[in-house]
Amino acid sequence: LPAPAAPVGAPAGEAGGSLVLALAFALAGGLLLNLMPCVFPVLGIKVMGFVRHAHGDARALWMQGVVFSAGVLASFLVLAGLLLALRAGGAELGWGFQLQSPSFVTLLAALFFLMALNLFGVFEWGGFAQSMTSNLSARGRYADAFLAGVLATVVATPCTAPFMGAAVGFTLAQPAAVSLVVFAMLGAGMALPVLALSFFPQALKRLPRPGPWMETFKQLMAFPLFATVIWLAWVLGAQAGNDAVVALLAGLLVLGIGAWIYGRWAQSAGFARFAFAAAFAAAGVGLAWPGAEAAPDKARAGTAAKAGEIAWQPWSPERLAELRAAGTPVFVDFTAAWCVTCQVNKRVALNREEVVKALADRGVVALKADWTNHDPRITAALAELGRNALPVYALYAPGQAQPKLLPEVLTASLVVDEISKLPAALAAGQSNLTSH
Repeated sequence: LPAPAAPVGAPAGEAGGSLVLALAFALAGGLLLNLMPCVFPVLGIKVMGFVRHAHGDARALWMQGVVFSAGVLASFLVLAGLLLALRAGGAELGWGFQLQSPSFVTLLAALFFLMALNLFGVFEWGGFAQSMTSNLSARGRYADAFLAGVLATVVATPCTAPFMGAAVGFTLAQPAAVSLVVFAMLGAGMALPVLALSFFPQALKRLPRPGPWMETFKQLMAFPLFATVIWLAWVLGAQAGNDAVVALLAGLLVLGIGAWIYGRWAQSAGFARFAFAAAFAAAGVGLAWPGAEAAPDKARAGTAAKAGEIAWQPWSPERLAELRAAGTPVFVDFTAAWCVTCQVNKRVALNREEVVKALADRGVVALKADWTNHDPRITAALAELGRNALPVYALYAPGQAQPKLLPEVLTASLVVDEISKLPAALAAGQSNLTSH
């Protein structure tokens, strides 16, 4: 099958049917992922771990960079392979599909919570990802580097960098081998800065030598991880309701107790105390798990808009077809609570008075396609646009068969400029539809 056709007016960066172009955009998208808020805490900790060797053991430094890169590449390929296998089995899934599972979100929150406690020094776990203790063996350091690459990939999936959407969309109609090559290039782009830093550590040598300041920095990096836990709790609430959030918080409390017991006594009191702490940890996960499968809240779209915010209506294929048949311009936001880029765009670009005014002046109806939970209709709609990752912003103009796709990262001025290209006369007679 040929690759999905590029929508009319798609932004520069559409991969179209060119494998070379798709690989170039995958590399660029992977590089830009390092600037996204999802990845910073993990990469910050890993780079600071390099400081230990920047003034001495060069071989240990570049070996950690290689192993970290291997972890990133392996994780991208595993996630991509799983996605392709599930698709081949008939599942309608897209990039970031694992975050549509409340259970996965719960486990990810527990992992970040334990990492933050580890960085604070509540307990020391030599084999734990991101551990920065000074007494690790070389094998332990390399295991940590590999796990850091795995974790960086997992936390990167809620973010979509510029160019990445077109590259992932290109894989929709390609053979599995071609798709895996594109995903591997995404991983290579994401791993490249850390790999380069490990081979050329001159920039690291400008930092102070390892000392007490590193312990302070290590504890400081726990706060972004706690912030990530807060965000994941919010995502879980959007997926499964408040009961799931309460269960998660109670589970994290028990996990914290278990981690404290382990850090306080396990090293000196032997296996019995360790088993006691492990039982607490298992109880924490078990307590959080049942609430994670509660029924999702379906009322996220279509609620009353606050002043200065867009009055979103729920998206459906039928509603979109109805509006387009009536000649109404439509702006569709394909979004999800777990998509960090989506949430940033909403706050800095979409919910702005000038955007709200521009939509009203042109009679544009705003539809929200919420992919927080699995929805095969949204997956199919994204595939029709040649996309398989969020965010996607589609502006449908009357009389045009295909929408204009806006970039993954928005500014208010960019959105206003695109809306202003619609004829103002189209606003007439739309009141009966926009209030539907």
